[in-house]
Amino acid sequence: MKTQLFQDFDAVSSKQWKQQIQFELNGADYNDTLIWESLEGIKVKPFYHSDDSISTYTSNTKTTAFTILQQIFVHDIQMSNKKAKESLNRGAESILFTIESDKIDITKLMANLPLENVVYYFHLPFISTEYVKTLNDFATTNSYNFIIQVDPIGQLCKDGNWFENLNSDIQKLNGISKNTSIPFLNIQAGMYQNSGANMVQQLAYTLAHCNEYFNRISAINKPITIEVAIGTNYFFEIAKLHALRLLFNTLAAEYKHNFDCHIIATPTKRNKTLYDYNVNMLRTTTECMSGILGGANAVSNLAYDAIYHKDNEFGDRISRNQLLILKEESYFDKVNNASDGAYYIESLTDQLAEKALELFKEIEANGGFITQLIEGTIQRKISESAQKEQELFNSGKEILLGTNKYPNPNDKMKHDLELFPFVKTKDRKTLIVPIIEKRLAEKVEQERLALEE
Repeated sequence: MKTQLFQDFDAVSSKQWKQQIQFELNGADYNDTLIWESLEGIKVKPFYHSDDSISTYTSNTKTTAFTILQQIFVHDIQMSNKKAKESLNRGAESILFTIESDKIDITKLMANLPLENVVYYFHLPFISTEYVKTLNDFATTNSYNFIIQVDPIGQLCKDGNWFENLNSDIQKLNGISKNTSIPFLNIQAGMYQNSGANMVQQLAYTLAHCNEYFNRISAINKPITIEVAIGTNYFFEIAKLHALRLLFNTLAAEYKHNFDCHIIATPTKRNKTLYDYNVNMLRTTTECMSGILGGANAVSNLAYDAIYHKDNEFGDRISRNQLLILKEESYFDKVNNASDGAYYIESLTDQLAEKALELFKEIEANGGFITQLIEGTIQRKISESAQKEQELFNSGKEILLGTNKYPNPNDKMKHDLELFPFVKTKDRKTLIVPIIEKRLAEKVEQERLALEE
C-alpha cells in the first residue's frame, strides 16, 4: 500500500519560514546575521524554498559517464607507455598524455595499450598541423578514441606569447579543423581559478576564450574540451559546472553548433599547502566530488604531494584510489542529475550564469578577449580578485588548516622539496603580461622555510 506521507502535514511557505527565523533571532537583524556575500557578489540566504525558485536551468549531469583520468607527462616513451598500462590496470579509465615534442612516436607510445572503452587525450603545448594529422590518422586507422588538446589562446595567457603569432596560430587551427575527424580544440580554463579569478570571472573568461575560436575558426564540428579547476566551495563549484554547460550551449547555439563541451575537472592548486600536506587529500576529495556532481566528463585528481614532489607511484595511486572510492564505494556514478531539486544549487547556477553572461557581454563590447588580454584588462581584474582572496587568507578569514589555522610548528619541509613550489619569475620579452598561477599559502610557507634549521 502506497502512503502519501507528506499529505498529513500542512505546507509551510517561504514567508512563514522567514517569520519564524526572525522570531528566533530575538531582535537580531536577519540580513546582517544570516546572509553572507561571496567573492562573486552573490548573497547566500540561510534557506531556499520552492516559492522563490525560478530556475530556468535543466540539468543534464551524466555522472554515470564520468571517467577516472590519469595524467602522464611524456618524456621517455617506454616509461610513459608502461605507466599508462599500469594506471589502466589499477583503476584509471582514461589517459591524458602531455607531449612536448612532435618527435614523439605515437606508434611506440600506444604499443599494446587497450583499444576499447578508453579515451586517450593528447595535450600539445605546441601547434603542428602535421603532428595532429599523424594522431588523427593513427586513431582512425586503429579505431582508438583520441581527443587532441590544442589551445593557442591558452598559450598566450600562460606564457605571454603565441606559439608563433596570432595569424599563424589561427591559420594552423583552421587547417587542422578541415583535416581532422576527431576533437582537437581545448580551453585551458583551469588557469583562471589557479591564478585567483572568482567564479564569475572564470565562467566569463572561459566563454570569451571559446568565443574567439568560434569567431576565428571556420569549421568546428567536434566537441570542445574545457579543462576546469575545482575549488573547495562545494556547492558553488557544482553550480559553476552547471553554469558552464548552460553558457557554452547557449553560445554554441548562436553559431548553429549542435555539440556539447567535454569537461575535464581537476582540483585547484590555489588552496594546496606545503605544510600539513595530508590535508590536501581532504581538499581534493571534496573538490572531486563537486566535479563529479557538477557533470564533468572526466575527473583527474591532484596528488597530495604534487606541489613539491615529482610524479611518483605512491602519490598517483592515492589520488587515483580517492576517485575509485567515490565511484565504487560511494556510488557517485550511479545517479544522473543528483542535484535536481536542490533549490540552493539551482539558484547559484542561475546567478553565476547571469553574472558571467553580463561580464562576457562587457568583454565583447570592448573588443573581445584577445584585445582585453593585450590591453591588460583581464590580468588586472584577475589580480584584483586574487588580492581580495589573499587578504582574506592573510587575515584568517579564509582558513587553510595546518597553515594559517592550527599549524604544526614541528612540521619540517625544507629537505623534502623535489620541486620549487612557488611562483617562478624570469625577465623576458612577452606580448602580454601572462596570467600567473599562485597559491594562497606561498608567502607563509616561504617564511617558515627560511626559519627551518
